[in-house]
Amino acid sequence: MKYYLIAGEASGDLHGSNLVKELYKLDLSADIRCWGGDKMQAAGATLVKHYRDLAFMGFTEVIKNLPTILKNISFCKKDILAYKPDVLVLIDYPGFNLRIAKWAREQGLKIVYYISPQIWAWKENRVHAIKKNVDKMLVILPFEKDFYKKWNFDAEYVGHPLVEVIEDFERDHPAMTHNKTATIALLPGSRQQEINIKLPIMLSVAKHFPQYQFVVAKAPGLPPEFYDRFLAPYKNVGAVLNQTYELLSGANAALVTSGTATLETALFAVPEIICYKGNAISYQIAKRLIKIKYIGLVNLIMDKPVVKELIQDELTEVHLVKELRLLLEDEHRKKTLAKDYADLKTLLKSGGHASANAARSVYQLVTNASVI
Repeated sequence: MKYYLIAGEASGDLHGSNLVKELYKLDLSADIRCWGGDKMQAAGATLVKHYRDLAFMGFTEVIKNLPTILKNISFCKKDILAYKPDVLVLIDYPGFNLRIAKWAREQGLKIVYYISPQIWAWKENRVHAIKKNVDKMLVILPFEKDFYKKWNFDAEYVGHPLVEVIEDFERDHPAMTHNKTATIALLPGSRQQEINIKLPIMLSVAKHFPQYQFVVAKAPGLPPEFYDRFLAPYKNVGAVLNQTYELLSGANAALVTSGTATLETALFAVPEIICYKGNAISYQIAKRLIKIKYIGLVNLIMDKPVVKELIQDELTEVHLVKELRLLLEDEHRKKTLAKDYADLKTLLKSGGHASANAARSVYQLVTNASVI
């Protein structure tokens, strides 16, 4: 069978790579072509376009890069037609993938959406297009199944793929797990625009905690030297590349930009502060459109403020220092957070092995055969 997968971000590349591995287990003759990154390519898929050429964040950035985005969409359609896949698997990345889904439906392709767009946060009306254009929606957050049920669409909860990813890492690195080393992890995101805005504020905290080593997790999609100008002024700041999990394994706390990294940090049981600051215009527009109470996945899943969120004007050196001191020194807060993290992990594990479940669902759609 021929599978065409589209992921447009680092997290999509990670989860897409594990889906690729599971598809090869089910279908020994699988031919997999993808938009994604190094991980999907390493898993055995033929890489057409890297996500670093696709990542544009915020309203103003999207508008500025619209010609490039439209050119990518046109190229993608031509490549799919030439490849003639048995199924199209879309992984998150809604601005691009929902356009492709509409077009692919017109071509008569079978379509699976793995990792739902966050339409429960904003643009809820996108659910109509999903119902019309997607054969199967595979969700990874427990509350998403109920959200789609409200719209009379049967989504399948497959579990969260990060649970298995992190458990595999901890099993393969037993000596590293929970070996804390007076380190504060800084995870400023994967896009150049967001790093430019947030990393200087996150780094400003380092001088207040000279007894700790602050370590920045570099994004694999950016040149390593991009970070040099940010790190140069500080004595107790370093950086790692492609070692984010190793960094989190030994960290006492973390400052994390919103997104998948907030959940990864929680699953490593690292106390964290969620840091978000975007383009001022984009933020004001989003603020008026987004319906959710929290921006962090940990808080959204648990439906309560498990970890502190510092958003836009609240993301300052003064606030970060205050909140980080609490995480490091307040024993009651540490115990409460540890319990909440344990409850979070239990909830996310309830769906089972996400990548294997997703692969089975994709394979069943293509073959109309049940898989045990």
